[in-house]
Amino acid sequence: MDWQLFGLSFVTVFLAEIGDKSQLAAIALGGSSKSPVAVFFGSVTALILTSLLGVLAGGAFAQFLPTQLLKGLAAIGFATLAVRLLWYPAQDQD
Repeated sequence: MDWQLFGLSFVTVFLAEIGDKSQLAAIALGGSSKSPVAVFFGSVTALILTSLLGVLAGGAFAQFLPTQLLKGLAAIGFATLAVRLLWYPAQDQD
């Protein structure tokens, strides 16, 4: 196993997940539930499944597209999201 890649993946996903909507949903469910352990295991299972799907999709794309192109597409996607958030902030739905 490539431990450096393992560590990088862990830190990246851990930091990306702090404070996101899924964590806030888990906090709300855990606080209002009589079984926070069930909420924990449900949340963990969901994160594992979505990560597995992402890794499988990335592996499938890597079979057909060069690494540089995948990195470029990811960069364009993130830049597009950033620009959209800067120029078109979420409107309050009062």
